[in-house]
Amino acid sequence: MRIVIVGASLAGLNAARALREYGHVGPITLIGEEPYSPYDRPPLSKGFLTSDANHSSLALTDTAALGLTELYGRRAVHLDPSERTVHLDVGQSVPYDGLVIATGVGALRWPSPLPATGVHTLRTLDDATALRRDLGTRPRRILVVGGGFIGTEAAATAAELGHDVTLTFQGPAPLHRVIGEDAASFLSELHRTAGVSLVPFATLTALQGRQRVTSVTLDGARQVNADTVVLALGTTPHTDWLSTSGLRLDRGLVTDSHARVVGANGRPHLSIVAAGDVTRFPHPHASGLVNLGHWSNAVEQARTAAHTLLYPHAPAIYRPVASFWSTQFGVRLRAVGLPREADEAETREVDIERRRLNVAYYRDGRLVGALTANRAAAIAQYREQLATALESSARARAA
Repeated sequence: MRIVIVGASLAGLNAARALREYGHVGPITLIGEEPYSPYDRPPLSKGFLTSDANHSSLALTDTAALGLTELYGRRAVHLDPSERTVHLDVGQSVPYDGLVIATGVGALRWPSPLPATGVHTLRTLDDATALRRDLGTRPRRILVVGGGFIGTEAAATAAELGHDVTLTFQGPAPLHRVIGEDAASFLSELHRTAGVSLVPFATLTALQGRQRVTSVTLDGARQVNADTVVLALGTTPHTDWLSTSGLRLDRGLVTDSHARVVGANGRPHLSIVAAGDVTRFPHPHASGLVNLGHWSNAVEQARTAAHTLLYPHAPAIYRPVASFWSTQFGVRLRAVGLPREADEAETREVDIERRRLNVAYYRDGRLVGALTANRAAAIAQYREQLATALESSARARAA
């Protein structure tokens, strides 16, 4: 059985590992658009920006031990499920018997021409290397556009390096839609205390500068001077190469609860699975399809995908307790479950001086998520409660 993995990502690598662990001894081909073997992305917006780390220090494993055929620096441009073939940008065609799609997401780009230097996105190793080069020079005026995890982490790192940092976002506070009012206020206060200027309800409308960015325009009127701009505008799934494949695309690649890719006709493919940031799938605690763009999801879903691909008549079921974390100004923020799905948030502790936070999230009176700061024991208890709830719902469906 020839297995092809498109996406030299955390999910792609863990799919290869799991395939070997589950007994696959046949050929595995790993295809990646970047010229690097799989590496760890979370440090790119944090520790990598303050260190001299390189690809070798971020590499996830020695892929040689897995016996892979590795094709890096090559982009998939078309999938033909009927012929079971992946076509690459170099004119090469790669046949498969089983396919894992783990192409992830890319950073949203600014739609207009940019100044030659000083404007960055932050998704790849090359992105982070270019930003680090800017942050490593004299103190600069840094503008970060976007109040999600990447934006807030980049702003925190730049502030810790001694730069004058402004963070703009469209809502009332960073991550407000994801973690709710009290938790977002807690995060805002961490940034203000560290000297970050926060600009809420702001939309970037223009960037000025010929050779290097000099300023930006917010809401068509307000000018903010900046030597370096980080655009943390969100992500877009790498699914353009699948547009004519007959697979169901809905703000990502749709999979079922076994990690099988769903066709446009609604039926799952037995020979194609997917994992990681590129996927959207059903979850018992969600009202619709979810995308979990987190490290733990890439690892766990990849294992489910590998098992399902090898044993299609006994597919694994993917019911994750989602988990993600962020470290900003020395505060360890940890979350489990799906806080975004909540209709109610219960703040059990908020102490900015001691840097502690404990928030539980509910939907229709049922616990669906939790977020803590420097409360490791509490987050472990929440995880156990959510796992028990998922197991109970699975038993109820099977009854």
